Amino acid sequence: MTSTLNLGILAHIDAGKTSLTERLLFAAGVIDEIGSVDDGSTQTDSLALERQRGITIKSAVVSFVLDGRTVNLIDTPGHPDFIAEVERVLSVLDGAVLVVSAVEGVQAQTRVLMRTLRRLRIPTLIFVNKIDRAGARHESLLRSISGKLTPAIVPMGTPGGLGTRDARFTPHAEDAEFTARLIDVLAEHDDALLAAYVDDEAALSHRRLRGELAAQTGRALVHPVFFGSAITGAGTDALITGIRELLPASAGDADGPVSGTVFKVERGPAGEKIAYARMFSGTVRTRDRLRFGAGGEGKVTAIAVFDRGSADRSASVSAGRIGKLWGLGDIRVGDAIGLPRPAKHHRFAPPTLETVVVPDRPADKGALHVALTQLAEQDPLINLRQDEMRQEISVSLYGEVQKEVIQATLADEFGVDVTFRETTTICLERPIGTGAAVETIAKEPNPFLATIGLRVEPAPIGSGVAFRLGIELGSLPLAFVKAIEETVHETLRQGIHGWQVADCVVTCTHSGYWARQSHSGGVFDKRMSSTAGDFRNLTPLVLMSALRQAGTRVYEPMHRFRLDIPADTFGSVNAALVRLQAVPRTSAPRDSAYLLEGEIPAARVHELDRQLPSLTRGEGVLESAFDHYRPVRGPIPSRPRTDHNPLNRKEYLLHVLRRV
Repeated sequence: MTSTLNLGILAHIDAGKTSLTERLLFAAGVIDEIGSVDDGSTQTDSLALERQRGITIKSAVVSFVLDGRTVNLIDTPGHPDFIAEVERVLSVLDGAVLVVSAVEGVQAQTRVLMRTLRRLRIPTLIFVNKIDRAGARHESLLRSISGKLTPAIVPMGTPGGLGTRDARFTPHAEDAEFTARLIDVLAEHDDALLAAYVDDEAALSHRRLRGELAAQTGRALVHPVFFGSAITGAGTDALITGIRELLPASAGDADGPVSGTVFKVERGPAGEKIAYARMFSGTVRTRDRLRFGAGGEGKVTAIAVFDRGSADRSASVSAGRIGKLWGLGDIRVGDAIGLPRPAKHHRFAPPTLETVVVPDRPADKGALHVALTQLAEQDPLINLRQDEMRQEISVSLYGEVQKEVIQATLADEFGVDVTFRETTTICLERPIGTGAAVETIAKEPNPFLATIGLRVEPAPIGSGVAFRLGIELGSLPLAFVKAIEETVHETLRQGIHGWQVADCVVTCTHSGYWARQSHSGGVFDKRMSSTAGDFRNLTPLVLMSALRQAGTRVYEPMHRFRLDIPADTFGSVNAALVRLQAVPRTSAPRDSAYLLEGEIPAARVHELDRQLPSLTRGEGVLESAFDHYRPVRGPIPSRPRTDHNPLNRKEYLLHVLRRV
């Protein structure tokens, strides 16, 4: 049975990863002609918008065979607005190639990607692309990679003819200088290797060192570096050799329990849902019934497995492979299939912006909702928020480019033209104390046939919302307990100030109900019998009363930033940071430059990015990523409610019961 390598190509935008994908496919014989990003003729950028803009928006999978091993190559977006798409792909990779431009060097997104690759311990090769371009660098770029990405690098050769069409890459031979460098890096993680080198330098054969390099690369301890050009093909043979010899094949037991992850969902020509799944264990066959996500279940009606450039229909998909699954109508991106994977594989930075989507034609409201629901299947983090009161829909965002993509996608694929309201920051609320409330059945002012008591308490940051029972087990039917728990989570999407409530424990302290009663004729009478609806309708009133007693504090998202600026612009940049409410943490001179690190409100990042070129003569480089939430300083922002407002009892009962 052939082995499989699920390989990701990652980079900052415009570093050339899609061109490298084309070059690898051409070298493997999958395509006869190399496509062009500029011409929109590449294999993996299949969306019309991708071809128009020359950027990758959605991850794409294409397969080829390398010395008997099937390589599923996944091309990922490079723009930071689509970092969630990249993170989803990272959870299914066996190895990665991180592309760095020989001209622009290590850029903001390059650092974000490398940090994530190292956190997830994904074996990674570094490919320095565009050595044929004017301004291409070698030694200074290696120092930059070592200083900004990781010191554990092994240059695998030397580029020549930099900046010309004749640029080339010569792999290192078995010379003393390369051997010494290799031993120096490998010995950091292998004391036995260092001892062997000290005892007898000649005893360390090239084969042993190469084997140890492959082993440490496979454990994501060291990162081989190759130079080349995806356009001319220089250095790509050496990179292919590195992919074949240094990156590990996927592991997994095809006969074990079924376990996989869905990293992409798309719609077929007939509107059918197609899930892209990486299998970590077991085998899925057509007509199998699969469990997925939080209680979902469906029957697999068809399977396609990636092989030799395309996805071919197959009776099954086994551990290590990537397959397309049909028939799972309710499946979503990020869902686990069968046994779930550890949660650390799904640590997405939350989107920190949101905007209201408005159809240009009022008659398109229904079509807009359907279209956005389908987009949310492909990217759950856009997090649709339906405001029934105002008949509006909000979406969550990572940045302005993502907004443009949503707008173009709605127009091109669904025929719905939209505009957006002003982009605002997404805050959250956390309780600051303990609060409790009780409403008793048949006792004013409770109009529902249910008794509910709830206590709200703060919980550790990052713990989410937990629901607990403080009542005797069996004292309340399970259906009623479930109704309370589900409504608690639903209600806490909007706190005292309208923001989602996080990091709290809600305990059910009191309960009571009227058992099912019937008239003498045996007809059920819901006026004398409690239903799940009574518990669903009463829970928001009790919960918000307890939450109001506990009190909440509003928190805003903060980004960690890193600024590389010319030293003589430090004063003006620092003054701008103060105006933008940023908090510099560290600053350090570097030759003729200055490095600034600190925190800045997410709402101010776009403004800083816009001001930076004029403040630094176009030489400043900003890197930022979500880091944490902090209490809002100044006026407390609120968000309009989209529910029936249980904070206002009269308004709530008018909507729920049509009476007070």
